[in-house]
Amino acid sequence: MKVIVTGATGMVGEGVLIECLNNTEVESVLYVGRKPSGKSHPKLTEYLVSDFLSLKSNNSRLAGYDACFYCAGISSVGMNETDYTHITYDTTIHFAKVVLSQNSYLTFNFISGSHTDSSEKGKVMWARVKGKTENALQKLPFKQQYNFRPGLMKPDKAQIHLKGFNKYIKSLYPIMGLFYTGCKTTEIGRAMIAVTKFGFSKKILEAKDIKNATTLL
Repeated sequence: MKVIVTGATGMVGEGVLIECLNNTEVESVLYVGRKPSGKSHPKLTEYLVSDFLSLKSNNSRLAGYDACFYCAGISSVGMNETDYTHITYDTTIHFAKVVLSQNSYLTFNFISGSHTDSSEKGKVMWARVKGKTENALQKLPFKQQYNFRPGLMKPDKAQIHLKGFNKYIKSLYPIMGLFYTGCKTTEIGRAMIAVTKFGFSKKILEAKDIKNATTLL
């Protein structure tokens, strides 16, 4: 399969990209982002875009793909709802519509978050916005659309884009894993590949579902 990956300079997206580059099910990868991924591989092509909202629906560089693994995003810490919505909802939905216009038979996989609020009415701002984004994506006419809520995540040893708390998660994961259900970032990538190829019984995948999906490959 041919896939588009975003967010490869973040922890989740980098792990997903690594899995795509190593997985024999993936023929080629187009990374779309603001900054270079820092990776070099025969499968990989990079398309640097300063602002996803500037992309037009007739952009042929995004044509010819089977799936989009949308891992771009930002922490809500210190952000107001308007700004967070602009990045998490507006930008994601715009990008989704652009790739859909170029690939009518596309599977779109979105990295959301554990405890996302599908009702869009809860008290937690980020959870409402993520829920709104999930709901809007599910209404678009993709071949398939899945939302991933991984919770606690462990980065791959090959990852270089780790910031803040994520720099220490590798050493803390064994302890935190005793209290929280989580998965490896590369497992998220493997699950995305699996649901694209085989489908899945749920449109929203929590950590346990992600692990179950990896067994399909």
